[in-house]
Amino acid sequence: MKNADIAAIFYAMADILDMQKVQWKPNAYRKAARMIEMLQAPIENVYEKGGLKALMDIPGVGEALAKKIEQFLHTGKVDEYEKMKKEMPEGLADLVSVPGLGPKKAYRLYRELRIRNLSDLKKACRKHTVAKLEGFGQKSETNILKALELVKKGQERTLLGMALPIADEIVGRLKRVKGVVRIEAAGSLRRRAETVGDIDILVTAKDPEPIMDMFTSMPEVEDVLTRGPTKSAIMFRSGRHYIQTDVRVVDDRSFGAALQYFTGNKEHNIAMRRIAISKGYKLNEYGVFDKKGRMMAGKDEKDVYKALGVPWMPPELRENQGEIDAAIRGKLPKLIELGDIRGDLHVHTNWTDGSNTIEEMADAAEKMGYEYICITDHSKSTTVANGMNEERLLEYIDEIRNVAKSRKGIKVLAGSEVDITADGELDYSDEYLKRLDIVNASIHSRFKSDKKEMTERVLTAFTNRRLKIFCHPTGRLIHQREPYEIDLERVFEEAAQRGIAIEVDSIPDRLDLNGQNVRRAIEMGVKIVIDSDAHETEGLRFMGLGVATARRGWAEKKDVINALPFKELAKFWKLKV
Repeated sequence: MKNADIAAIFYAMADILDMQKVQWKPNAYRKAARMIEMLQAPIENVYEKGGLKALMDIPGVGEALAKKIEQFLHTGKVDEYEKMKKEMPEGLADLVSVPGLGPKKAYRLYRELRIRNLSDLKKACRKHTVAKLEGFGQKSETNILKALELVKKGQERTLLGMALPIADEIVGRLKRVKGVVRIEAAGSLRRRAETVGDIDILVTAKDPEPIMDMFTSMPEVEDVLTRGPTKSAIMFRSGRHYIQTDVRVVDDRSFGAALQYFTGNKEHNIAMRRIAISKGYKLNEYGVFDKKGRMMAGKDEKDVYKALGVPWMPPELRENQGEIDAAIRGKLPKLIELGDIRGDLHVHTNWTDGSNTIEEMADAAEKMGYEYICITDHSKSTTVANGMNEERLLEYIDEIRNVAKSRKGIKVLAGSEVDITADGELDYSDEYLKRLDIVNASIHSRFKSDKKEMTERVLTAFTNRRLKIFCHPTGRLIHQREPYEIDLERVFEEAAQRGIAIEVDSIPDRLDLNGQNVRRAIEMGVKIVIDSDAHETEGLRFMGLGVATARRGWAEKKDVINALPFKELAKFWKLKV
């Protein structure tokens, strides 16, 4: 797939244009890059089937950008980008990656302090030369140092939503190699951890050589780290991102044991080995063995657990957080599944910062088999997202109602992601909130408030009887922004009492709530909602990441409001639709 490569070029062009102080073009490039990045089909296949016109059908891609994509597909480069790179100092792209810095500030740091890379930036901050620049100051310098730590984490670990498609692509290619019997990705990716250090893939085959040949010669291989008869490791490049990927070819009779061992986590495996030892057995990546060294289990993972007297459990639970004891006592949760989701209650359209129309989002949701979708564009305070004032809100509601009338296969609801203002009020008065079917509320400002202030702000918003869902409750952006300070225990307690649902936002760099907090919320009697927060039709597919995160929090179908059929959902919230 060339999607990531083209998206990376467009993102880089946007950054360069920003540095050159070009108006509007950077946003156009970023929008196109985002759309291409999320395309499920390889862009080369899109072009092969429909040519330039098919490329122009991608939201945000006009004729000029389509021709650049076409050129890349034919030549492997974009002439305009190559020219732009020569005009800009090398290394600035790394500076732009620092959260909160941005292309214009990065260019100033280069121009005024000759800072060329992250190492230069860190040294300059520690010498306090950045603080002396007009428009920066001590606070900016401190924030840059914190942001550099986030960048470091991002270089070490890859977002689940980025790693999964890479793993799926590699597994799909290796499956086609003659002689492959079984293949599966393991590690933190199989446990659906929110970030992944590397990708581990296990394979069984009589002849490993063709597998290693294929694996180490893929076009995206930046570097072959090791090449052996049964294990190889590569650095895989996907656009601007690199991730180490390992392949191990194991004996088919040990595949289940290897899968259990390499899935982890470490603490879970230690606990399982202790159980084996207590029974006089030995457990390792090759199997379960009795005192005489005879293999008792190994071919299938479920048999490995069974041999130790422990029922098999989904990989998402394997964190040594009570799952083994729960399995032994028959108390494991029956985890929510993607197929249980009946609708999406948090999506955006081109009325604010989305890319598709209300009608297009409804069509896409219907094709996914959903019973309902709630359109929830931004309220007026989120000006950066083209938030709607009251006049536009009424026009928007009218359009949703018109689209809803034309749909028989799906219920289309009118909602809004309403800002919680600094004093805890909702961004619209009750006169306008009552016109909406579902009111979502979010924090989009003053992230640096202290815990007491932020908690009181949210709890004040909770007193509004119209509020149904509290969205992305900690405000974090993985590798970009730490969670704001908030007392989640108090938030969960109040949400449970008032019947307000807490959201698991499925956007790859949010996954907010995380699994640990999902579990605590459920323990306190809170209902959760899993939403895509899609800003385009392709974004609806992020729902799977949210479901995986909820599963890590031991969530069952009964805990998830949008697993309800529409009639039960309407009854639960007393919706007048």
